[in-house]
Amino acid sequence: MKNSMGQALTVTLFGESHGAMIGAVLDGLAPGIAVDEDRIAALLTLRRPAGRTGTARREADHFQIVSGVFEGKTTGTPLCILIPNEDAHSKDYAAVRRLARPGHADYTAYCKYHGFEDYRGGGHFSGRVTAALVAAGAIVLPALQSKGIYIGTHVRRCAGIEDRAFGDLPADVRALSEMPFAVLDTDAANRMREAIEDAAKDGDSVGGVLETAVIGMPAGVGEPWFDTVEGVLSHALFSIPAVKGVQFGAGFDLADARGSAFNDAFTMRCGEIVTRTNHGGGVNGGITNGMPILFRCMVKPTPSIYKQQDTVDFFAKENASLQIAGRHDPAILHRARIVADSVTALVLYDLLAMRIGTDWFMGEA
Repeated sequence: MKNSMGQALTVTLFGESHGAMIGAVLDGLAPGIAVDEDRIAALLTLRRPAGRTGTARREADHFQIVSGVFEGKTTGTPLCILIPNEDAHSKDYAAVRRLARPGHADYTAYCKYHGFEDYRGGGHFSGRVTAALVAAGAIVLPALQSKGIYIGTHVRRCAGIEDRAFGDLPADVRALSEMPFAVLDTDAANRMREAIEDAAKDGDSVGGVLETAVIGMPAGVGEPWFDTVEGVLSHALFSIPAVKGVQFGAGFDLADARGSAFNDAFTMRCGEIVTRTNHGGGVNGGITNGMPILFRCMVKPTPSIYKQQDTVDFFAKENASLQIAGRHDPAILHRARIVADSVTALVLYDLLAMRIGTDWFMGEA
């Protein structure tokens, strides 16, 4: 089972939704990176459900760093983060053990692991495991920021309701870093919340689109062909549960445009080479061009809904019906945005370490 990503920086995830703990191991971090546990806790809070737009399962996420940090800074050896599961209701899943929940990995996990998998709450496939990704991302985000690289994600669309597009990128990215519900337009945010709550009242769920901006990435990072910036980022972004599509720059929005409309013309601005537009999303030939990296992720509606659904009993090999109980989110994209930030940070750290060297991130002794 492959649960690791990265080359210069390797990130390994472990644990299950209803197991004792989940966690992550980061191997290849530069020594001397400051580790702010209050900041890690704050980012975990952005992933945590709140109010009527999230699941009733409320984990405290009391994490513990058990290796790789000494006197508040990374040592350069493997860093291990543990997060206990403290609010699991495993009995909710015993009744549906034999049934393939539509949209979930129950059947495919059974096919791969022959019934030995931990099925409770989705086991290792659960969105719960993304808490470990956020904690891991919180280690490298400050390291990127120390180099002038900032990441921000907002809910671009939810239940058909649109947020405004990015405008002043530095200001927007700064604002998003503190928003519990990351929507740039207040009116749109209120209407999205109402749509999520309406879906919850109907026992249903909604999805949408996340939009991410990365500012400050230097030009020349990435590889042609198999390790393009888009390819490596997509590989990681598709590991986020419920992500079913990734688009860079204008992507499908300008699929019918001519080259004269899509091409980003180069120009000089304040002594720097820039492009007048950014339809390519900051990447040419798989390599960063110095413009902001822009991409969107489609997040499907939460598959756990309270309506009766058709399915199969994959033990008995016969048709069945399913009525899910338990505690579930009517939407997850507003919680997934900090996961997108974290995954992006881990990938960019890895790409930069390969290009410039791990010690580029090293703090002072």
